[in-house]
Amino acid sequence: MIAKRLSQLKDKFYKFGIDGYAIPKNDEFFSEYSQKDRLKTISNFTGSAGFAIILKDQNYLFVDGRYTIQAEMESGKNFKIINYNKIINCNLFKNLTIGLDPNLFTSDQIKRVFFKHNKIKEIGSNLIDLIHNKYQSQLKPFFSLNKKIVGESHLIKIKKIINFIKKNKSHYLFISAPENVAWLLNIRGHDNPYSPIPNCRLLINDRKEIFLISEINKAKNLIKEKKIKKKNLIDPKNLYQFLNNIKKGKIIIDTQSCSLFYENLLRKKFSLLKKQDPIYLMKSIKNKLEIKNMINSHISDGVALTKFLYWIKKVNKKKINEFQAQTKLESFRKKNINYLYPSFNTIAGTRENGAIIHYRANKINSKKIKKNDIFLCDSGGQYKYGTTDVTRTICFSKPKNHIKDIFTKVLKGHIAVATADLNKNFNGKLIDPLARKYLKKSGLDYKHGTGHGVGFFLNVHEGPQSISTFNEVKFQEGMILSNEPGFYKKGLFGIRIENLVYVKKSNKRLLFENLTLVPIEKDLINFDKLQKEEKDYLFNYHLNVYSKLSNFLNKSEKKWLASFI
Repeated sequence: MIAKRLSQLKDKFYKFGIDGYAIPKNDEFFSEYSQKDRLKTISNFTGSAGFAIILKDQNYLFVDGRYTIQAEMESGKNFKIINYNKIINCNLFKNLTIGLDPNLFTSDQIKRVFFKHNKIKEIGSNLIDLIHNKYQSQLKPFFSLNKKIVGESHLIKIKKIINFIKKNKSHYLFISAPENVAWLLNIRGHDNPYSPIPNCRLLINDRKEIFLISEINKAKNLIKEKKIKKKNLIDPKNLYQFLNNIKKGKIIIDTQSCSLFYENLLRKKFSLLKKQDPIYLMKSIKNKLEIKNMINSHISDGVALTKFLYWIKKVNKKKINEFQAQTKLESFRKKNINYLYPSFNTIAGTRENGAIIHYRANKINSKKIKKNDIFLCDSGGQYKYGTTDVTRTICFSKPKNHIKDIFTKVLKGHIAVATADLNKNFNGKLIDPLARKYLKKSGLDYKHGTGHGVGFFLNVHEGPQSISTFNEVKFQEGMILSNEPGFYKKGLFGIRIENLVYVKKSNKRLLFENLTLVPIEKDLINFDKLQKEEKDYLFNYHLNVYSKLSNFLNKSEKKWLASFI
């Protein structure tokens, strides 16, 4: 199937006068998870980040360290797999004409990657769609979130944006990221498989006028609610005409999500100022009500995960496979009335599959979970109203000592992050070494960041903050991040311990407070390798888990959870 599609794609090169074609993971809205996964269509790669270049005689797939093993398994037959780091100023090939869809790239991306040594040719039709266009499009309308849920009205948020526009001596801001429109207008939608994203864009001017660029049917409820005027709702097909009829001026466009197509379109009318959309930072700082809702969502999620862990370790007597395990976990989540759907595709990997950092189990090829296995499960949920993400690694019999030692090193790193002094270690770049410290003493490490930002009833991965080697965004009260060090032994097992935390202010000092309430596998811990402070942390963590969840558990589950204290 993939070989046939590659052949069909290459057959079009002559017609369009190109030597190769570039396919990113993102869709036109730069979504991480999308209904339109063109990269999967042409490569069979199912990971959340990747980039393909198809040439006449060679196919390249660029992925980061999280996906190297997975990409080899899914795409290695037809593609040369290359580390994502080599994408910058790539010189694997030179002096070629590379075709691309200008809706899927920003001009900044083009400057940084393959195109330094090659010419680009913008092609109006997406060539993947020409050979395979069976993507489902959601037609469900957008919906509004009450101020009682989000804690701040859209009118107050708009005032902040007007101030930003004026401060930058501009007349307009073009908001090209749907999640940022969602935050600004307090709306959500159904256009993403794992996030309540409303696929739309927005133009706002310094006179407080907002123009929503969206399919008309999707935004009809917003007109009824008087959130947007009918005359200010612009069908994307009519955007060019609309722009011709408004005043000229300076417009701010986002460097991360304003596509080359829109940049070219806006340049015809306005003078451009390229900056990061200020909403990325604004929405990363959750207010007290958003934090309260996230806390409640994590209690609900903690109950589901704890019930699942008890079931799979103590109740289940059948040999089940990975897919059955993730389905069972989903069934526990579904018992909560506020649960909507997963916040990403569950990672349920046993033995060597646990070493595939973003493994996906399916009905057909799913390993049986055996008594001597190390089982890694990374999952999350979208709730009314909150977003969760948690990883637990568990065992079913007495594990080998070297595995316990590695798990304990990962745990020590996890605790080091959770208890870090944020006044001294005030950004992700400073925190990241704390998570790796104990592994590195033994020459071990992991090929992913230690933590990502998380949205409020939005994307499970959101910036600009993260815990990683290069991130220097300063932590602020209300930011939410994941804390997820790990270790992966190819062909044998994977270990990861992930909690979500939020930045809390206490006695004028910033600290991380756990959101996730799920017990950590005690049978994998070598307690002799823990310091007293680390043992105290574990005791207090499990005491908090028990106090928050025990009322929702049956007698047997409660007794089991109490054994962690």
